[in-house]
Amino acid sequence: LALGVVLSLFSVMLMGMAVGWFAAGLLAFTILFYAVVYTMWLKRWTAQNIVIGGLAGALPPAIGWAAASGTAPFNAWLLVAIIFMWTPAHFWALSLYTSEDYAKAGVPMMPVVKGAASTRRQILVYSLLFIPVALAPAVTGLGGWIYLAVSAAGGAMFLLLAFRLAASKAGDAPSEREDDGLYDVKAGAKAARNLFAYSILYLFLLFAALLGEHLTGQSPLGVPALLQGLL
Repeated sequence: LALGVVLSLFSVMLMGMAVGWFAAGLLAFTILFYAVVYTMWLKRWTAQNIVIGGLAGALPPAIGWAAASGTAPFNAWLLVAIIFMWTPAHFWALSLYTSEDYAKAGVPMMPVVKGAASTRRQILVYSLLFIPVALAPAVTGLGGWIYLAVSAAGGAMFLLLAFRLAASKAGDAPSEREDDGLYDVKAGAKAARNLFAYSILYLFLLFAALLGEHLTGQSPLGVPALLQGLL
């Protein structure tokens, strides 16, 4: 605890003195929200813990944007929204094949509280809400054609895996494990494992596409350029 407090104070002060107090303030809020609101309160209190607490994990793009420019415009918060909306499907897919561990630890994750079937449905709902948000940077003047292609194709695969998970029995009943490589899961939980693993790759590809476009000087789209290209 002492080490964590010292490192947190040091990091906030260093960012404030080096790049600006707006970014440092966002960093301080993120640390406090994650350590206190999410970890100490939400994680042990509600099955919506990762939905609300996901804000802490989503804030780094706004912090980085503020550190680089001193501001946090709409597109910075759009990146925050992408991670925020990505979090439920990502973590609930994980919790479907680790629900026994959460139950033993007394953490009220969604499968523990509402059951596997309800969790699978909610993952599908959040996935359907998430993909349009992931496509939005191509409309707001942040992403270009590369980003649009990556987000659309990758989003289609994300939804396919979410529908497969919704139609599966992942998390319903215990079964023997199958060790097939990186993620050793129960035989009936592969659909959850697949969405969890792919969700990490998809989020990485979204931000990698933005970075790649910026480094190669690609022009962002925005609504006028997008409509012109489509027509």
